[in-house]
Amino acid sequence: MKKAIAASAPQPEGSAAERLREIQAVAAAEARAGGHPAPKLVAISKTFEADAIRPLIHAGQRLFGENRVQEAAAKWPELIAEWPDIELHLVGQLQSNKAADAVRLFGAIHSVDRSSLVQALARAIDSEGRVPQLFVQVNIGDELQKGGVAISGLPALLAECADSGLRIGGLMAVPPAERDPAPYFALLAKLAARHGLAGLSMGMSHDYDIAVRLGATHIRVGSALFGGRF
Repeated sequence: MKKAIAASAPQPEGSAAERLREIQAVAAAEARAGGHPAPKLVAISKTFEADAIRPLIHAGQRLFGENRVQEAAAKWPELIAEWPDIELHLVGQLQSNKAADAVRLFGAIHSVDRSSLVQALARAIDSEGRVPQLFVQVNIGDELQKGGVAISGLPALLAECADSGLRIGGLMAVPPAERDPAPYFALLAKLAARHGLAGLSMGMSHDYDIAVRLGATHIRVGSALFGGRF
């Protein structure tokens, strides 16, 4: 696991509260322009230590995203003890053998993408008695290096989720880098509507405004809030 970055790491300009308000304002404006409700802002805190996270908590942010179960389990219990209304979302790939840990720790999992994970999550939810919000990750750009179910495999995976008792709340995707993300966001929205899913986890620091205009319900913003990662 990579070492967490301390609060002294390079930060974007302005205080945490100012950065948070700016992103919220942009997201609200784009949502109005697109005729959608304002999205939930998931602050991606992966690789950052508690001291770098606290300023955002003090500024009112309560929804945070992590990529790794192990990292989240190491740094978040202390923070959650101080602020019990914090909600964690897992936005990175999830190994099937970590499903129970993820169900215990996270309020949402954005990376359901294969049959083995569906079965592992179904068992974990049954044994743990907790039901996180679940998003199916779609490989929207058909990229070999990325996780996510192929578009052609989405109906079968959703059917398996239903058969296994998993309640899927939406879809998640990351468009190909250095391409216009708008067509990919629009396609994800179309797929979600086709399957009767309301949630759309899409958009990051560099393209969240476009995602919100096209209907994102959850945006995953990291560097615009925390600064660069080493």
